[in-house]
Amino acid sequence: METVTANNYTYKDFANDQEVRWCPGCDDYVILRSVQKALPEIGVKKEDVVFISGIGCSSRFPYYMGTYGMHGIHGRAPAIASGVKLANPNLSVWVITGDGDSMAIGGNHFIHVLRRNINLNIILFNNEIYGLTKGQFSPTSLVGQKTKSSPFGNTQPPFSPGELAIGAQARFFARIGGNAPKEMTDIFIEAEKFKGTSLVEVLQNCVIFNDGCYVKYTDKAVREDKQLYLEHGKPMIFGKERNKGLVLNKLKLEVVTIGENGVTEEDILVHDAKEKDPTMHQMLVRLEYPLVTGIIRSFDDVTLEEREDALTAQIKSKSKFKQTDDLFFSGETYEVK
Repeated sequence: METVTANNYTYKDFANDQEVRWCPGCDDYVILRSVQKALPEIGVKKEDVVFISGIGCSSRFPYYMGTYGMHGIHGRAPAIASGVKLANPNLSVWVITGDGDSMAIGGNHFIHVLRRNINLNIILFNNEIYGLTKGQFSPTSLVGQKTKSSPFGNTQPPFSPGELAIGAQARFFARIGGNAPKEMTDIFIEAEKFKGTSLVEVLQNCVIFNDGCYVKYTDKAVREDKQLYLEHGKPMIFGKERNKGLVLNKLKLEVVTIGENGVTEEDILVHDAKEKDPTMHQMLVRLEYPLVTGIIRSFDDVTLEEREDALTAQIKSKSKFKQTDDLFFSGETYEVK
């Protein structure tokens, strides 16, 4: 019998025998299968993969993976994952969270794991609603949105996960529709390859409590005209006819049509995901038409682990103490008889 290694896994090796208990038609199924398809391409052994979640529909995720996992408490998955990664740097650590879990009670942990740049991955399921607790408005719900807890319309302006992430110094941020499994799988692979904290926001439809929340961008009939899928080093072109693109007009991004008013492909902005300055990345995140998807930011930087290792080595090189006993028996000592 052939031994299965990290190099010849299939997606089935990362599934298990647990019944998946999400609502029929939920995009969570797409995310689950996309992750299971991405992991064999990463080349990591099953026993070296860990999924950690908080609370919410998305947080059932670890139960459905044929890997190690932990269902944590509300909003604290980044803290648990940080401890796991720092204790065992060789693990591939994934945080599974929702817009309520990460943007509300877990907001503090969310921003700080991003700024620290620990080498782990975060998948944020954003359905702009609290699904598990039956349809209350969340920190990403739109102004005017009617929910169980805002029957006359939500009055609180929403967080943009991308804006919040880049403001917290996220080095890697990607966004993708919940009905784009191929692109989603590709992004998960790139997220794992990235050295540092990667954040992938999935625009995930909740068929029960917020159905159609992204349909104006993600419906197959319109998404080519309403989404700009970015690729590093390539012009920012979109549309069914591939004739729309972005240019910078003073301090704003502007949609132009190639072939009109003397506009050529050479005038279209070229995407640089690796730029250190996040100004353009923040502008792309904020854009409403077209909605920007793909890997928006992927800036290589020093990780927290590397900073800690460098500091430890520096202190050790200058320390007169080489072992614990050196410290115990330094200075004034006395014996008790």
